[in-house]
Amino acid sequence: MATANDTASQRQEWWRDAVIYQVYPRSFADGDGDGVGDLAGVRERLPYLAELGVDALWFSPWYASPQADAGYDVADYRRIDPVFGDLAQAGALIEEAHRLGLRIVVDVVPNHVSDQHAWFREAREAGPGAEARDLFWFRPGRGSDGELPPNDWQSVFGGPAWTRVPNPDGGPGEWYLHLFAPEQPDLNWNNPKVREEHESVLRFWFDLGADGVRIDSATMPAKDPELPDFDPASPPVPHPYIDRDDVHAIYRSWRAVAEQYAPPRALIGEVWLADPVRFAHYLRPDEMHTAFNFDYLNSPWEPAALRGCIDATLDAHASVGAAPTWVLSNHDVTRHVTRYGRADSSYGHALRQHGTSTDLVLGTRRARAALLLALALPGGHYIYQGEELGLGEVEDIPAELRQDPIFHRTGGADIGRDGCRVPLPWSGQEPPFGFSPPGASAPPWLPQPADWADSTAEAQSGRPGSMLRFYRTALALRRAEPGLHDERFAWLPVDDPGVLAFERADGFVCVANLSPTPAPLPADTAVVLASDSAVDGAAALLPPDTTVWLRRT
Repeated sequence: MATANDTASQRQEWWRDAVIYQVYPRSFADGDGDGVGDLAGVRERLPYLAELGVDALWFSPWYASPQADAGYDVADYRRIDPVFGDLAQAGALIEEAHRLGLRIVVDVVPNHVSDQHAWFREAREAGPGAEARDLFWFRPGRGSDGELPPNDWQSVFGGPAWTRVPNPDGGPGEWYLHLFAPEQPDLNWNNPKVREEHESVLRFWFDLGADGVRIDSATMPAKDPELPDFDPASPPVPHPYIDRDDVHAIYRSWRAVAEQYAPPRALIGEVWLADPVRFAHYLRPDEMHTAFNFDYLNSPWEPAALRGCIDATLDAHASVGAAPTWVLSNHDVTRHVTRYGRADSSYGHALRQHGTSTDLVLGTRRARAALLLALALPGGHYIYQGEELGLGEVEDIPAELRQDPIFHRTGGADIGRDGCRVPLPWSGQEPPFGFSPPGASAPPWLPQPADWADSTAEAQSGRPGSMLRFYRTALALRRAEPGLHDERFAWLPVDDPGVLAFERADGFVCVANLSPTPAPLPADTAVVLASDSAVDGAAALLPPDTTVWLRRT
């Protein structure tokens, strides 16, 4: 039986089994009618999020920004971008969310800032050798006149990772590093001022009531100071800018800041690493509390792949005493309803598969099954806005309306991420589907499909069996189920290799049938919830692409 101390500890370590909903502010809800989502729109929809049954909200960046990369180019961490609102609204939103039992996680981007940040503007104007330039990675170019970049590093968004700036006299000058867009210059974390500023930013938001931070591109801030050339085809050890050992000093200092608060604030890392041992280094007791499980997101809808990922995840996290997480979609990847409807249901940044044939009926069926499977695993779970509505990737956005810098920097070779960022449909029969108020001055910043009327939150709220009602039911049952709130987990023997079956505490059993044929349900169990409504208490067989929650009788 849990003691009072156990319960208090669970409340403090809420991230260990929380369901966290990602709000992408510009696409969630538009309160002022300018076609872009904002804090007023979020505040209006907080009751919807509370009713959905999530425990916390993670906000993608809402800070002052030129929006060259949808806010991930931060110009000022202590101001809200006017397109979203202001700081007073952010404070009020946090207070309102807390009253509804929702915690708040804000996004912090340590690798880079905007080229409009005061530091970078000063550095550009100061010229070579200035102290301000040491906050970034300014270097002279190679070649007879410095006309070549300092090394051969390439941007994540395509093209060279270096841009040349003019000297104060107008002549060609030094180059600066940007592993993302040119508008996102990389910070030099060897400079103590960079460390001090970010710790101050953490305190600013923790003092305002934020319950944690999500750390963007967490493996990338530390760089090899020699800036050597790098051939991705034969990566050296260590990598010159990904997962360097010295990056961990950053997060140890952040953990010390988080521990100064009561209850401690949570550090949640965006850690894209294939090596589970290296991944676990970020979750040691003096670093982050938890990190996104991208191996699980990347996994195809195949039993062997999913089981292997689950085992590796649980083993890696157990080695450092951290809680695992499970995630199916986010603002950077193809929505999983679409992925699961493809012949190749895996995901990778180099494999967006734009234009690939998709069976959305199959994808939706698998998405429902995937939700129950993930929610039944030990640890926390992340929901990306719109997945509770069963939204698929919007793949027919005209080129002239696309805004993702990946699309533009690759000349359209990489279709980018706009398709998963289309504004949500709330109500009505035609665009903007309640995303903006009546009489809005502008259409949604990305076009919505005209056939979304049946996908709106309003339509689904009143329709039995809809994805939204399924999510609400599943999240309510998960919250109430004692067997899903500790770390006990054991695989159950099955005859069919296409079936995954495991048991949690208190006789709670989850069975997922990923095979093409029906599979028998375990004896002496009763159905709690199934992803297919046709599976009821009298069912003896589990249909393909279906997950069921059971209780031993």
